[in-house]
Amino acid sequence: MKTFIKKLYGNDVLRYIFFGGCTTLVNLITFYVLRRLHMALTPANVVSIITAILFAYVVNSKFVFRDKCETLKDHIRPFCKFISARLLSMIVEVGGVWLLVEILNMNEMVGKILTQILVLVINYVFSKFFVFTTGR
Repeated sequence: MKTFIKKLYGNDVLRYIFFGGCTTLVNLITFYVLRRLHMALTPANVVSIITAILFAYVVNSKFVFRDKCETLKDHIRPFCKFISARLLSMIVEVGGVWLLVEILNMNEMVGKILTQILVLVINYVFSKFFVFTTGR
């Protein structure tokens, strides 16, 4: 376990995968709960994505890329860049879930999980090279 934690701490890709998995769980659980509460597909998807985006900013900034922002003011620029990047991937996610579920009649949770794979890759690239660049 110690070796895993050491590897996780020293490698931003491993940290991203771990916390990306946590973010994906936040997204999927929120989506599942909202759908069970009978919220329509697209609004449930959008709310679950927004919840995951806010969670992801905190963990990516603090634990994955260890951004050097020290004050709230320091976070404004990377947060705006993060939200911009995530809005682009949100389009991919909303469109992908809609296509897989509504058009291809796939199970909604399977469609949601499949789109998460593509979104995870897109978000890593945006975060690594566009968003969390402070202190590098």
